[in-house]
Amino acid sequence: MIKIYGRFSALNVQKVMWMVSEIDLEYEHVNVGGSFGGLDTSDFLAMNPHGKIPVVDDYGFIIWESHSILRYLAAKYAETGYWPHDPGERSLINRWMDWGQTALQPAFMDLFWGYYRTPEAQQNQPEIEKAIQACIDQYGVLDKILADHDFLTGDYFTTADMPAGTTLHRYFNMGLPMPEFPHLKAWYERLAIRPGYQKWVMQDFSELKGNLDY
Repeated sequence: MIKIYGRFSALNVQKVMWMVSEIDLEYEHVNVGGSFGGLDTSDFLAMNPHGKIPVVDDYGFIIWESHSILRYLAAKYAETGYWPHDPGERSLINRWMDWGQTALQPAFMDLFWGYYRTPEAQQNQPEIEKAIQACIDQYGVLDKILADHDFLTGDYFTTADMPAGTTLHRYFNMGLPMPEFPHLKAWYERLAIRPGYQKWVMQDFSELKGNLDY
């Protein structure tokens, strides 16, 4: 079976675990990163020279970077609905995955770290306000797109929904007032009924509040 390296409280690891659950793939898990340490060992760096999680070992074939892992698992193990054969359909999935990685997640992580993970006495309020607006801008894009269909690429769930979708549980539950995003919230509710999302994404993340250690 494949081996997955990472800590379950890490957002990028949760994406991979959600995918593994969706496609019902057996796996072995190795805790590494955060309080578990191990990212700077020679064995781990031999797999990922960047020293980051997640990492997947598929019978000796090593993959790192969460979105590359999602694409790999979808292409190799999932049904075509997750990763279509048609290049145009696959391009649309890739676009949303890339946007999630380069636009949405950086904005969200600025807010999550600045507001939630930074102790209150150390918070930079102007930077938090800037991050709040950046998230409103990015999630507002999603709200408009989701006004026309149930999922990011159309009427059925695909790998495109995972990167952005993984951020929603924390975004809606870290204690900040949220804008009225009816379509975004409806999408979150559709994702929240999926067993893999419930198990791996909708986790208690309170241990991270005011915690800058990792």
